[in-house]
Amino acid sequence: MLSAKHSARTYMRISIGAAVLTMGLKFWAYVLTGSVGLFSDAAESSVNLIGSLVGLWMLTVAAQPPDQEHRYGHSKAEYFSSALEGALILVAACGIAFTAIERLINPQPLEQLDVGLGLSLVAALVNAGVAMLLLRAGQRLRSIALRADAHHLLTDVWTSVGVIAGLIAVRLTGWTMVDPIIAILLTLNIAWVAIKLLRESAGGLMDQALPAPDLQCIQEVLDYYRQQGIVFHALRTRMAGSRSFISMHVLVPGDWTVQHGHHLCESIELGIMQRLPGSNVITHLEPVEDLVSWQDQDLDRSP
Repeated sequence: MLSAKHSARTYMRISIGAAVLTMGLKFWAYVLTGSVGLFSDAAESSVNLIGSLVGLWMLTVAAQPPDQEHRYGHSKAEYFSSALEGALILVAACGIAFTAIERLINPQPLEQLDVGLGLSLVAALVNAGVAMLLLRAGQRLRSIALRADAHHLLTDVWTSVGVIAGLIAVRLTGWTMVDPIIAILLTLNIAWVAIKLLRESAGGLMDQALPAPDLQCIQEVLDYYRQQGIVFHALRTRMAGSRSFISMHVLVPGDWTVQHGHHLCESIELGIMQRLPGSNVITHLEPVEDLVSWQDQDLDRSP
């Protein structure tokens, strides 16, 4: 059985292969037709390739075990990958918009549209298949790097769909202005995807709390123990790539033995880790009768 990080790197290698193939197909189509829409599509595929290469590098870094300087591991390296990919998408969007505006001012006739459409369609189908594969793998492996790459590929697919629609319109109407107009509109969608990637990456680097479904899983585990009279507060969570970090204070009767309290905490930690694979749970045991134990309830307002 492949480890999660090893599997993630395998999927990223598939993405690299798909990026090389689709980039070649789209640049070939651009050379044949002279379509600025196909050029924008090919430029985005080039960014896909760079993003996938960086993603593979960051997944390799993230797979390294904890060391003396990184006691919590290297999982956050994935956020650098998604942030860089978001930045590259923005750069590509600016380049596409500049080229499209220039072509809008100085329109040029398009050639060999049938061949260009065929090549672009093949590339779009390849990207769609790989994107769905990466998206499912990213959700299963809890990898933001894979999910970022998948969303980038899906953006590429929609870009291709828009370009193909524009070329068909040019073919039917002969109005070459449609091609750069489509390209300009596509840059808005591309830029929006980039902004979302950057926001998600920033959230991870800023120790954003776990998503609502994960928090619900934690509360379901704690509710089982609440029914037994156990009290919890100061629940804090954060994500680091595919890993989740959870801490909480557990309040029990003060006359419990250390062994009894330790057994309870171990049971709580195991229950959460079974519901959320890849999580790291830390519990702090406190006597429920001690007033000092209740003075840290302000931490409940923290994520």
